[in-house]
Amino acid sequence: MDGLMMDFPLILPTILRRAETIFGDREIVSRQPDRSLHRYTYADMARRARRLAAALTALGLRPGDRVGTFCWNHHQHLEAYFGIPLFGGVLHTLNLRLHPDDVAAIITHAEDRAILVDAVLLPIFEKIWPKVAVEHLIVIGDGPLPEGAIAYENLLASADPEGFVPPEIREQQAAAMCYSSGTTGRAKGVLYSHRAIVLHSLVSATADAVGLREADAVMPVVPMFHVNAWGLPFTGTLVGAKQVLPGPFLNPPSLIDLIERERVTITAGVPTVWLGVLQHLDQNPGAHDVSSLARMIVGGQAAPEGMIRAYQERHGIDVVHAWGMTEMSPLGTITYVPSSRRDAPAEEQYRYRAKQGRPLPLVEIRARGPEGLVPWDGKTMGELEVRGPAVARAYYNNPEGDTQFTNDGWFRTGDIVTIDPLGYIEITDRTKDVIKSGGEWISSIALENALMAHPAVAEAAVIAAAHPKWLERPVAVVVLKEGHTATETELLAHLAPHFAKWWLPDAVLFVDEIPRTSTGKFLKSALREQYRDVLRASAIPPAPEHAASVETSEG
Repeated sequence: MDGLMMDFPLILPTILRRAETIFGDREIVSRQPDRSLHRYTYADMARRARRLAAALTALGLRPGDRVGTFCWNHHQHLEAYFGIPLFGGVLHTLNLRLHPDDVAAIITHAEDRAILVDAVLLPIFEKIWPKVAVEHLIVIGDGPLPEGAIAYENLLASADPEGFVPPEIREQQAAAMCYSSGTTGRAKGVLYSHRAIVLHSLVSATADAVGLREADAVMPVVPMFHVNAWGLPFTGTLVGAKQVLPGPFLNPPSLIDLIERERVTITAGVPTVWLGVLQHLDQNPGAHDVSSLARMIVGGQAAPEGMIRAYQERHGIDVVHAWGMTEMSPLGTITYVPSSRRDAPAEEQYRYRAKQGRPLPLVEIRARGPEGLVPWDGKTMGELEVRGPAVARAYYNNPEGDTQFTNDGWFRTGDIVTIDPLGYIEITDRTKDVIKSGGEWISSIALENALMAHPAVAEAAVIAAAHPKWLERPVAVVVLKEGHTATETELLAHLAPHFAKWWLPDAVLFVDEIPRTSTGKFLKSALREQYRDVLRASAIPPAPEHAASVETSEG
């Protein structure tokens, strides 16, 4: 017997209508390329999103067509987030930090028919434009237009929103797509349905997730071209929160200015950004009022426990660790101290907060080791597998990607984790980054976090280098803070109390900077290529003797 509930589709136009009718006067603030602030309301945004939908339809675009965006975080990009799906199109955010050849390949693979591009990004996009067969180039912002391009404001002015009749949209219909960063091979497209985005937005808004409310002012520093800014533009619109969009200015002074000026309560971004903001706040004590900021969602890379402590203890800001993937829409887990541990000593609570957390509602997890599914004991490592209504079941037009999915329908994340009895995951590595020394795994992330807790260390990446006996050994690549000094001996002594002797790096290399991916993560593939033979080429003595278990497993 079926229930007697309405067959009401979960689609993005419903979120837009709610924002317009209930939260129409709530503000959306954008930092412009000239650093001025643009202000308008959800009612304004909704009207312009409908104009965009009507204008793109008048250009000949039809439901299912892909429309790319090559833009920073601003109000016109938010209009595209809703205006493109409104006519049945597919919003395709393009990562402006990728190499032009990679962006061109992604555009071609997605078969984008139109591209929205910021005028300030035209010097980059002009290297891409000749390599793609896109019918319409639409430029946002002032300045001379490339031949054949259309000015965004002129396009909206030409639209007939009254004559535009939105098509009927199914909740399983594609609404957006985003490509993985492709650092381990060809970028793979993830195609999000309306249903997945709506469910992800509802889950994200819950109290034990991001916890967005109408009273909040949310500032997504994570780019809108990267996994839909972790879904925050959709979630913010769903609940009617004030949205503060930083434009192209992601440096600490600009971000702090927006937090102060707009009284931001929740923000989100990768640890690199927040380490820079923390340093600026610490160097200018009492100069800034960031008291409005209650929560800082950090993901994309493990947040050092030292950073979590510093924000909490010196600035009263709660750093909330989250984890997810492009394939998960993207949020998968989030970390709050469990109620059963709220009275535990601070040290134990910080250990929880440095983990990647428990799965969000509607996300299920398990981990698989060489012998099968691993127990939830907080010790046994395995590759994390996930499933849920906002998790991809396949890649767009990419059959070779099927190996990422298990026969029983779970997605293989490539992250090596432990899961504790309360369901908290702790990522110990990526399958491509884990160091297997003498048959035993060493977590590069654990070593990196410990190194970055040293007062002289700004950044640290730990990679596997070839070793004649143990096959792989850890090597630390370290960037020191400006004005600080440290030696290899000092850093190894800092690590020694916390790790088994055979976990300690065989070398510490000091560099000026660590290469990064387009999304701000350490590009360990480049480091491995550069330093893979450093142990063989140096006069470093043999690795410390492994534990007996390693000796046993060597054969």
